[in-house]
Amino acid sequence: MDLKHFASRRRDLMRLMGEGVAIIPTSPVRSRNRDVDYPFRPDSDFHYLTRFPEPEAVAVLIPGRVHGEYILFCRENDPDKEIWDGRRAGLRGACEIYGAADAFPFDDMDEIMPGLLENREKVFCTMGRYPEFDHRLLHWVNEVRGKARAGVSAPGEFVDLAHLLHEMRLLKRTEEIKLMRKACRLSAAAHRRAMQACRPGMMEFEVQAEIEYEFKRGGSAFPAYPPIVAGGANGCILHYTENSAELRDGDLLLIDAGAELDCYASDITRTFPVNGRFSAEQRAVYDVVLAAQDAAIESIRPGNHWNEPHEKAIEVLVDGLCDLGLLKGARGELIEEGHYRRFYMHRTGHWLGLDVHDVGDYKVEDEWRLLEPGMVMTVEPGLYIAAGGADIDARWWNIGIRIEDDVLVTKDGYEVLSADAPKSVEEIEAVMGG
Repeated sequence: MDLKHFASRRRDLMRLMGEGVAIIPTSPVRSRNRDVDYPFRPDSDFHYLTRFPEPEAVAVLIPGRVHGEYILFCRENDPDKEIWDGRRAGLRGACEIYGAADAFPFDDMDEIMPGLLENREKVFCTMGRYPEFDHRLLHWVNEVRGKARAGVSAPGEFVDLAHLLHEMRLLKRTEEIKLMRKACRLSAAAHRRAMQACRPGMMEFEVQAEIEYEFKRGGSAFPAYPPIVAGGANGCILHYTENSAELRDGDLLLIDAGAELDCYASDITRTFPVNGRFSAEQRAVYDVVLAAQDAAIESIRPGNHWNEPHEKAIEVLVDGLCDLGLLKGARGELIEEGHYRRFYMHRTGHWLGLDVHDVGDYKVEDEWRLLEPGMVMTVEPGLYIAAGGADIDARWWNIGIRIEDDVLVTKDGYEVLSADAPKSVEEIEAVMGG
């Protein structure tokens, strides 16, 4: 992605800030076990504003600063360490490659940062996300307060940066949408590959390997979240990630997996028969879930509220459960009393972006938020019929189905970004048969 887009975002944020200083740290490196760290992934807010890919970095935005409004603290070049751990941008690269007006050594931050806070009224930050960094920030402010008798004023107000920044992130820009389309195409190819590879007797983790191979082959550094590859009864566990069971003839396989590209997530779920052919009962439940998803997606357009797709999905699911004999009663009563939650216990979607469960308020002043062009959301109804219910015929047991797509709100309605992933019964059976 062109770095001019990140400069534009910084300018927009600073216009919203007015006065003050914004301080945005990236994620810390996390230890996995002795001498081994988890792979580093930048903080999403930090990435959104900088695209700087290294750990031990802090961005500072100071609107109106004469010598440049964007400062980056980062690691210095160190030939010895770079032999072991890889190249660093260094202070020069922070400016020449990543567009900082000034760059200072990360290790000198305690010495330099208090001076940047002098005579500034506000500090914009994300208190609570990284507690250790919060302590350092308070120490810097207190150091400035200690200069009061020298005529230096300290910031008197801490402002939650998320309030401004997350509203920006909620409305995706053209360059972000292009990247999310690409991530969805890659994820769709991985789901298609999983369908083609799947056979009775395989292990769940073997199918997961096929998915992750396609992700990596397409340029994804990481999955956007731990993939769910759940055969049979495991499909009725919403966040099943063990992926260690054998796939059995006659069972369904639920796969919830999405690639991450340049930190942007995709999130797709498909459910299909391990042997390539839906049974009558599996197809009956699948058709209900698919109809619910269709109704939910059709309700997405500017001016409709966030919860409308969920409400439409529930209506179709309840009607379908009644048709199948799994629920009895009037639709309104079943919805009001929540009887459907025995089979559908989650919501129909969430925001999607740099985080798989992306930022942005779902309500504004206690009212469901109205949809606007540029928002990206998932639509993922499901039905989960666990074994053991004495009042449920055993032929329905262990049918767990979820269908999830990524949907962009456009000026005229919607665009399904993940439309390349096979979804109809006929298409799935054709892909698996081929």
